[in-house]
Amino acid sequence: MTWRDLRCGEPRPGDEGRALTLAGWAARRRDHGGLVFIDLRDETGVTQLVVNPERAPAAAAVAHDVRNEYVLQATGEIVRRTPETVNPKMATGEVELQVETLRVLNTAPPLPFQLDEENVDEALRHRYRWLDLRRDHMQRNIRVRAQLVRIIREEMEREDFVEIETPILWKPTPEGARDFVVPARLQKGRFYALPQSPQIAKQLLVTAGFERYYQIARCFRDEDPRADRLQELTQLDVEMAFPEREFLFGLMERIVERIWRECIGVQLSLPFERMSYDEAMLRYGIDRPDRRFGLEIQEATEATRGSEFGVFANAPCVRYIAVPRELSRTEVQTLETQAKSWGAKGLAYLVFRTDGDISSPIAKFLAPELLERWREPGHTLLFVADEEDTAAKVLGLLRLQLGRELGLVDEALWDFLWIVDMAAATFDEESGRWIAAHHPFTRPTAESIEVFKTDPGAARAVAYDLVGNGLELAGGSFRIHEPELQAKVFEYLGIGPEEQREKFGFLLDALAMGAPPHGGIASGIDRLLMALLSEPRIRDTQAFPKNQVGFDYMTRAPIDLTPEQLDELGIDIVVEEPEPSAALPEQ
Repeated sequence: MTWRDLRCGEPRPGDEGRALTLAGWAARRRDHGGLVFIDLRDETGVTQLVVNPERAPAAAAVAHDVRNEYVLQATGEIVRRTPETVNPKMATGEVELQVETLRVLNTAPPLPFQLDEENVDEALRHRYRWLDLRRDHMQRNIRVRAQLVRIIREEMEREDFVEIETPILWKPTPEGARDFVVPARLQKGRFYALPQSPQIAKQLLVTAGFERYYQIARCFRDEDPRADRLQELTQLDVEMAFPEREFLFGLMERIVERIWRECIGVQLSLPFERMSYDEAMLRYGIDRPDRRFGLEIQEATEATRGSEFGVFANAPCVRYIAVPRELSRTEVQTLETQAKSWGAKGLAYLVFRTDGDISSPIAKFLAPELLERWREPGHTLLFVADEEDTAAKVLGLLRLQLGRELGLVDEALWDFLWIVDMAAATFDEESGRWIAAHHPFTRPTAESIEVFKTDPGAARAVAYDLVGNGLELAGGSFRIHEPELQAKVFEYLGIGPEEQREKFGFLLDALAMGAPPHGGIASGIDRLLMALLSEPRIRDTQAFPKNQVGFDYMTRAPIDLTPEQLDELGIDIVVEEPEPSAALPEQ
């Protein structure tokens, strides 16, 4: 059986006079008191159907009952539209199908929302995701995602990388987030973990002699909700033996340049700029700076050492940002409350009025020459006096917030850069100990190996991130290939010999059996697409997403298991009252 001769986006003036069959969805029906017009849609586009009751009375009777999203099959003749009815916005806008027969292949009930409806509740969209995916916006997102992945594969294979799948059922390893675990029915009381990334597997593959590996890998991270994060994600995963940083940078730059050029028609300039982690933290207070606007953090520690204002004079670090606006006292108080929620003790300020006055309770404690040095008419200087890390964090977050609120971001600009020599370790307040900033297999710089032992926060790693418009688009590092050094780094991170053998014995054994120097990079496909299309919701980069707490409105997963299923798995459920923020929607 032939459902259609052409697809709905294909008829052109050259098809005039042809008898054709089309099939698709009714996107819109218009009844003009006799003539019925139906926009018939499929994935290629739209063709207008014209049903004339005098020419095709049976088809007209069917057309009068058609509603949006009915599935139709129409047969008739392709005719040219009259000049005044040509639609230049449609690829098929010069022609239409004069319908002879019309068949309803499937009906649709009244829809929960219309495909062209704006501001539909996200939960409702996800509940009827199959309908939501018919919208032009979602069709674009998913199709560009496929194009993006195709470009990645072509570039990886051009450089002789081999695509290799790694296990989904794996062993828990510390990589920065909680693991999702899967019970092993045949070994009751024991569990697999879903991989947060194929990190160890890809290191083993390179050790096994696959010198250039890549994979479009599914990864699972039981993380707390964030606007640009997912619990179930996809990433380009890359590893190579005898790595050269410039080769990896060049590879990623070519991939990104081609994606932006072919998918959205934007030509990027290569190579991307490089900036050290320390410089990024000093100037922007964050390791993924958005440089599409100014408000760079300024240093004021030495300048205020002799100040009569004790908060400045005695603070380990004093820094500020100059906001191009005269903020009111109420606005500053609101910002101070925000700054305190991020860990600051307070927020000092100087408002330089355009008329020359200075509005600030601290101005009288500051030297006149210092005030003149800082003077910027029409600007408000916001100061944080605290530990260096706190000052960077708070001013970095204030900078991003004010950049958005004051409309300072140049939305037409594409800004990419590499952040290099990343921090090797960060202090985890919850556990009260140092943890790996990326993962514990990251190689410290040669100068940092000994520093790591006594001052982990000062240690730097052979690690790098690709940042685009303030989003981390890729990240990687060189790995530790010597078992002795790996054991030493584990020890510095509080992982003792017994725990090392229990969790990583197989990796240490592999490293001891001729592991080459190796390193790589990974890029989140979801976040890459989010940046590419300026998509505000990362969940709309996936066909079937879950919400921020991992709930699927369409299938209602996760679900309760029956007592029989739990017994088969050897699992008992201990019921606790959920936190209000973590409560799932009603089943």
